[in-house]
Amino acid sequence: MRFQVNDKEHVVDGVDEATPLLWVLRDHLGLVGTKYGCGIGQCGACTVHLNGAPTRSCSLPLSAVAGQRITTIEGLAGKDGRLHALQAAWIEHDVPQCGYCQAGQIMSAAALLKQKPNPSDADIDAAMNGNICRCGTYPRIRKAIHAAAKQAHE
Repeated sequence: MRFQVNDKEHVVDGVDEATPLLWVLRDHLGLVGTKYGCGIGQCGACTVHLNGAPTRSCSLPLSAVAGQRITTIEGLAGKDGRLHALQAAWIEHDVPQCGYCQAGQIMSAAALLKQKPNPSDADIDAAMNGNICRCGTYPRIRKAIHAAAKQAHE
């Protein structure tokens, strides 16, 4: 199976094609930033971008990614190592508490900002609806998304 992760071509052989992408990323490629939460695509902790769209990797079989382009939290920063505006805003606004869901939150937010560079609160709420934060940092998440959007316009 051949696919692209974070702008690098990968070939994974000998893995059952029904294996969820999450486990291929973590166990075969060593990309452990994407987290396991619920295993049924409901919590958002495992969110990656599949051809730019936020996708739950825990319920996406390996067979569905052949020839596709995947971006994980590790690939969100610039090639120069500079943090993505959302990653910087997350730090600036002290978003994470336990931090477990944050990679998925950031990936969903990045897809939102790509689609709507200046989102309203309603846009943010709709886009982030499927990402659960058990610590309840939703107000800080919203604030960080607005800050990243503003930074992109400066």
